[in-house]
Amino acid sequence: MRGVVMHAPGDVRVAPREDPRIEERTDAVIRVVAACVCGSDLWDYRGFEAGRETVMGHEYVGVVTEVGSAVSSAAPGQYVVGSFVISDNTCPICLDGYQSKCVHASFVHGTIGTQAEFARIPYADGTLVPVPGEPDEDQLKSLLAASDVLGTGWFAATTANAGPGKTIAVVGDGAVGLMGVLAAKELGAERIIAMSRHTDRQAMAREFGATD
Repeated sequence: MRGVVMHAPGDVRVAPREDPRIEERTDAVIRVVAACVCGSDLWDYRGFEAGRETVMGHEYVGVVTEVGSAVSSAAPGQYVVGSFVISDNTCPICLDGYQSKCVHASFVHGTIGTQAEFARIPYADGTLVPVPGEPDEDQLKSLLAASDVLGTGWFAATTANAGPGKTIAVVGDGAVGLMGVLAAKELGAERIIAMSRHTDRQAMAREFGATD
């Protein structure tokens, strides 16, 4: 298969990679149908992190092609949204709501790399979320947000105890910040202050529920 590999800061190529296969009973292999570049990818690209060859990508939607014998939540042919962090969703840390710190946690970027044609996803029952039916192109774009930034924004809002009667300030108008606005609205916050310097993103923040 082909996949995106960063060889050094600023040097990103589409290159041949080994086809993924089931290695553990809890694995699934997916065909990636949508992926995107996250702002955190740019840290490596711009050289802010130590330069090293790495496989790229951690925001993804795919179709399951194969599952291990222990996988029960997804089946071949099913569309799934994948988390940017591998988790089993059953360990005590996951059950307490901190899946990104699962005892089996690993970051998809740099280890799996989903800017590729296919990917092996460990702990598929905890990491992959099945999607009903076959999403159209616009829905695929929206589902990509659920792979990373929506969960990150939601976690921020819940950590800030957003809820009825609360005033929430969201610092920054990037993808995660906008998802934080949306999450605070869904959680019932009374006043949501979006700190932004961009008129187009201010408009989107208001659409998502910002009051100020």
